[in-house]
Amino acid sequence: MLQLLHIENIAIIEQADITFEPGFNALTGETGAGKSIVIDSMSAVLGQRASRELIRTGSDKAFVSACFTCIPKGVWDTLGVEPEEELLLQREIHTDGKNVCRANGRPLTVTQLRAVGNQLLNIHGQHDGQQLLDEEQHLVYLDAFGRVSAELGAYQKKFHALQELRRKIQALQMDEAEKARRMDTLRYQIEELERAKLKVGEEETLMSRRSLLRNGEKFISAVEGADYCLNGDDGSDGALTLLRQAQTAIGTVKNLDENFEEMFSRLESLYSELYDLADTVRDRREDFDFSPHELDEVESRLDQLYRLKKKYGPTVEEMLDYLERCRHELNSIEDADDTLQRLERQRSKAEEETRKAAAILSEVRKAAAKEMEKQILSELQQLDMGKIRFEVSFAPQEPSENGMDSVRFLMSANLGEELRPIHKIASGGELARIMLAMKNVLSEQDHVGTLVFDEVDTGVSGRAAQKVAEKIARISRKKQVLCVTHLPQLAAMADTHFSVEKGESNGRTYTRVQELSRQQRREELARLTGGAHVSEVMLSGAEELLVEAEKFRKNLKDAR
Repeated sequence: MLQLLHIENIAIIEQADITFEPGFNALTGETGAGKSIVIDSMSAVLGQRASRELIRTGSDKAFVSACFTCIPKGVWDTLGVEPEEELLLQREIHTDGKNVCRANGRPLTVTQLRAVGNQLLNIHGQHDGQQLLDEEQHLVYLDAFGRVSAELGAYQKKFHALQELRRKIQALQMDEAEKARRMDTLRYQIEELERAKLKVGEEETLMSRRSLLRNGEKFISAVEGADYCLNGDDGSDGALTLLRQAQTAIGTVKNLDENFEEMFSRLESLYSELYDLADTVRDRREDFDFSPHELDEVESRLDQLYRLKKKYGPTVEEMLDYLERCRHELNSIEDADDTLQRLERQRSKAEEETRKAAAILSEVRKAAAKEMEKQILSELQQLDMGKIRFEVSFAPQEPSENGMDSVRFLMSANLGEELRPIHKIASGGELARIMLAMKNVLSEQDHVGTLVFDEVDTGVSGRAAQKVAEKIARISRKKQVLCVTHLPQLAAMADTHFSVEKGESNGRTYTRVQELSRQQRREELARLTGGAHVSEVMLSGAEELLVEAEKFRKNLKDAR
C-alpha cells in the first residue's frame, strides 16, 4: 500500500507531501491544476520513463519518494534483501539525464526500480480504453487472466525448434545450377589451399630467413672476423690460444702467492667462457650455407602466402579455418539430399509436436475465456450494463510466436443486436466501463496492493457514473485505490479526498495538494457539479451525494 508520496520540483509542483489512506482515495481539481503531475510523479518513482522536461524550470534536479507498507514477498526477493516493515523508493532526475534510484537507501538501477514498482502499484490511464480497440491486445489480456505462461512457454519451445528446422531446410534448398556453381567455387578454393600446404608459424620463419639471406654477406663477414679473432688461423694465434698461454705462464707461480692463484682461476673461467663463445661463432658460421636461389624461393613462398591471405584470411590460422569451413560446406551440399530428407522428417515431427502444444494452449485459453466472460459480465452488470453481451471469440491461424489462436473480444451493447468487434459499436463511456471491469478482473490475478485510476471515467455520466463509483468503492475494499476524477459521484464515494489546486506566488506558478475536511469536500463536490458559481442548491446536492456515499460504504463494510 502507498502510504506517503513526496514530490520536489516536478513541473509546477515545487514541493508536496501526500499521505494516502487505505481504501478509496480521490484527487480532484481544475483542469491543468496538476493532477496528472501527481500521477507522473508516481510513475517516475516506480521506474517508468521520466523525461527531463518534468524538472521544474530553474531547478537542476527533481526528486520523488514513495513509502509503501504491506510489501509483497516478491519485492524483497527482487531486491535480494531481508523483508522490512516499510519500503522507501526514491528517484532523482537530473537535467543532464542522470538518474539516482534507491530502495531503503540502497542504490539500484532504473530497471530494477521498475521491476519492484510493477509489483507494488498499477496505473490505469484514461487512454487504456483505447487498447480495447486494438485486437492484437486481446490475446495479451486473455493470457494475463488465464495465467498461461507454462503452456505458452512449452508451446514456444516447440515452435522455436520448428523455426530452426525450417531455417536449416531453407539454407539447403537451392536450384541445381546454383548448387553446381557453389560446389565448383568450393572445390577450387579447397584445392588452392590444400596445394599451398599451409603450416602454422611458417610465415614468421620465412620472414626471419629472408632477413638473414638479404644480409648474408654482412653476416658472413662479421662471423668470419669474429672466428679469426677467437681461433686464429694457420699463420697466427687467436684469442683462445693467447689466453691459454697466459694461463700457463701464471700457472708456474700460482702456488707461490695467493694473488697468482686467484689470477689463475680467473684466467681459467675466462678461457671456458671464451671457448663456449668460440664454438657458438663457429656453429653460426656453418649455418650460413646459402644456395644461390634460396632467397628467390623464400620470396616466392612469401608472395604466395600474401596472395592467399588477401583471399582467405589475414593469418595462416584463419586460412586453415576457412579451409575447414569450405570442406564442411562442400560435404553438406554433396550430402544435401540425404540431409534434406532427414530434416524434412524432423520438421514433420516438429510440426506435429508444435500443433499438439498449441492445442493444449488453446484448450487452456478457451477454459480461461469462459471464466473471463462470466466475471466480466458480472462486473458489467454492477456497472449498469446488464443487457450487454460479451464474448471471447477464437479463430484458428497458422502457428506463430503466441500459438495458433486468433482472439478478439466481441460485444453487443443493446438487446437483440448481434455480437460485433468492440471498436465498431462501443461508445467512449462503454469503453471506459468495459476497461474498468476488465482491469478489476485482471487485478484479482495479481498481488499488487494499489491501483491508480487516472480519469478512467472519461465519457461516463449520470447513472453510469454512480455505478462506476460504486464499483471502484467495492474494489477499494480489497485493494488501495487512488482515483483522479472530475465526477462528483466518484469523489463523493472516496474514503479520503484530496484537492489539487494551482496558484501563483512571486511570479511563479505552483500546485498545492491538500486533504479535504467534510465541509471542504461538500464545497468541492458542489464546484465539480456547477463550476465556479456554487449555489445553495448545489451545496445541498453535494451534501446528499456525500450522505448517500457514506451509506453505501457502510453497507459494504457491514456486508464483509
